[in-house]
Amino acid sequence: MFPGIGTAINVIAIVVGSGLGVLIGSKMPQRTRGLITDVLGLTVLLSAAGAFIPLWSKSFVGSLPKGWALLAILAALLLGGLVGSMARLEDRLANLGESLRVRFKASSESNFVQGFVSASLLFAIGPLSILGSISDGMSTGIDQLLLKSSLDFFAAMAFSASLGWGVAVAALPVGIYQGFWTVVGVFLGSVLVAYQVDAMTITGGVLLFCIGLKLLNIKTVAVGNLLPALAFAPVIAWGLHLLTV
Repeated sequence: MFPGIGTAINVIAIVVGSGLGVLIGSKMPQRTRGLITDVLGLTVLLSAAGAFIPLWSKSFVGSLPKGWALLAILAALLLGGLVGSMARLEDRLANLGESLRVRFKASSESNFVQGFVSASLLFAIGPLSILGSISDGMSTGIDQLLLKSSLDFFAAMAFSASLGWGVAVAALPVGIYQGFWTVVGVFLGSVLVAYQVDAMTITGGVLLFCIGLKLLNIKTVAVGNLLPALAFAPVIAWGLHLLTV
């Protein structure tokens, strides 16, 4: 096997799962698809809750100064939101999704853009994306990415049944994101320690929570503008960790 095979399998799983979901979803009445979207929103909230667990773990809390675990995540979100807002990432993501909708000739009344943005974040966020891709790059196994591919396959089926082909196109940013971490694994080895991955996971959980709120039509948060927080989280955690040494 070659480095990147795990991500290639993951991308194929998303595309195939999305295709099956679209075929099934086209035969469903609108009320059923609406119900599926609600179920997805609740499932995403559940996934977000799982991502919050490291916030109270002894390993993460013990790696930072006392009382700074939650503040580290808050700082990452504030800095990330500031940078993302200045760069207008939410608008750029929406424009990218719209241009892809036109290219793939999807209806303007479809949920193509929402499916693309939501699925991109859902499939890319999480420790399996990072650790699995790094492990793939280091040629130490693709077990984590195989597990993620199985989960993404069924998630893509469910999402695309309601949100359409935008979910399949989300395989592109997922491939780029995981490809980056695979390259990191090839050239640098394991660059993140456990508490840094925890910081990214918790921050990603906040973004997933926002996606769940949007799918349930409770609150629309500019999640795209918060994406830089994923990069700030491990850096801030590292800086605070140095204060405990």
